[in-house]
Amino acid sequence: MKPEAQPGQRLYLALDQGGHASRALVFADDGELVATASVPIETLHGTEGHIEHDPEALIASLRAAIAAACRQLPAGSRLVAAGLATQRSSMCCWQRHSGAALSPVISWQDRRNAAWLSRLAPQARLIRERTGLVLTPHYGASKMRWCLDHLPGVQAAHAAGELVMGPLASFIACRLLDGLPCYADPANAARTQLWDPATRDWCGELLRLFGIARDELPLAVHNRHAWGQLGTALGPVPLTVVTGDQSAVPFAFGALDAATAYLNLGTGAFIQRALRDRMPDAPRLLVSVVWSDAEGVDYMLEGTVNGAGSALDWLAGREQLPLPELLAAGQAALAAGLGPPLFLNGIGGLGSPFWRSDFETRFVDTGSTDTSTPGMRLLAVLESIAFLLYTNYRELAAHGPPFSRLLLTGGLSANDYLCQCLADLAGRPVMRSAEPEATARGLARLVAADEARNWPVPGSTVLAPVENPLLRRRFARWLELMQPDG
Repeated sequence: MKPEAQPGQRLYLALDQGGHASRALVFADDGELVATASVPIETLHGTEGHIEHDPEALIASLRAAIAAACRQLPAGSRLVAAGLATQRSSMCCWQRHSGAALSPVISWQDRRNAAWLSRLAPQARLIRERTGLVLTPHYGASKMRWCLDHLPGVQAAHAAGELVMGPLASFIACRLLDGLPCYADPANAARTQLWDPATRDWCGELLRLFGIARDELPLAVHNRHAWGQLGTALGPVPLTVVTGDQSAVPFAFGALDAATAYLNLGTGAFIQRALRDRMPDAPRLLVSVVWSDAEGVDYMLEGTVNGAGSALDWLAGREQLPLPELLAAGQAALAAGLGPPLFLNGIGGLGSPFWRSDFETRFVDTGSTDTSTPGMRLLAVLESIAFLLYTNYRELAAHGPPFSRLLLTGGLSANDYLCQCLADLAGRPVMRSAEPEATARGLARLVAADEARNWPVPGSTVLAPVENPLLRRRFARWLELMQPDG
């Protein structure tokens, strides 16, 4: 049973806008979650492969979630500050003086301008040096270029000097806050591929490369900033922190730890390690600012897997089975001792450290397994997620002290088979967090700042690694097949 807010407590509002829902969660000054509300959003899949959200429906879902969370609080409750975390690479265009959306919210999963972006391949090294990111259509810049080239409303606002393009977080803050402020935080600005983590500002060289005007982007500020006032049923609340969903997660567990591999397993999967005061040279991985305020900056070295939860959804569609039924079939196959085939997982494009957009997703029968059952294919997909994450883990291991543990959050972390595969491959314990709200809790800790110093750390269950030579042999064969000439 969720604790209730007590009279006189200082309360913190965390807004978590994700790919499936907008959520509002309220934490008390002792770290207890005292109110939570979730409103689903629809992901729209266009006939041309476009993946997007309706911007007005998304804003309405956030307003509804805030209102529902406030209704759960006793009369006289006081929200002292709020934070916002969003999908980092999603973006939108809007009208500067009205805040009206001029484009869909184009999802981070969307690759609509891949063909156009390929012409910048000769500049990939420059882009990598300036941004810490590889050249990919998942980021915002090519999406912005597409909007400028294809949407009449965007073109008209551009001609009139009324256009703003930016991260989803910037659009949300503009629409929810009094006075339509126009700011961009580092975690989300970085994923436009127009922002330089060395200067923590928009990069003129990249703006010219993509043909985007600086005055059509939000003002770059710190994560902690006086963003503006958020109207709620309990009165105006200052929004003091804006960041990305993945960027907030590690902070749910206290101070950043360089010996922890942080994994978040959702629609996509991410594996990160913290780096203090330095940007490494790691061309097969991503470098990002995980936190920036007036006192300094923390970086994250990051690997990304596009086909995590989305790969399971893909398989459910392919097999024409509901996902719960497919997962049950996987359990049955595991209990029967049936070895899975290999799955070469390029769902959503192949992320780090391979970085291939033209990769053929396919099952491979190695000749020693029967690939005929949906349950076995389900196990193969789960293994592929573990293999991709472990490949990134090995890349990350070269850039700091030895890892002591893997800390897992996100919906897919509930899958025992996937987590055990990760433990066995890495040879390190997997700490599976019992905190279902890692993004929101990490965000709330950042908002509460020093007041969160004594908040309890979420508990976790531990999966110890075991010797699994068969899994390691499958991984070696899978890795061989994943190479360009495999």
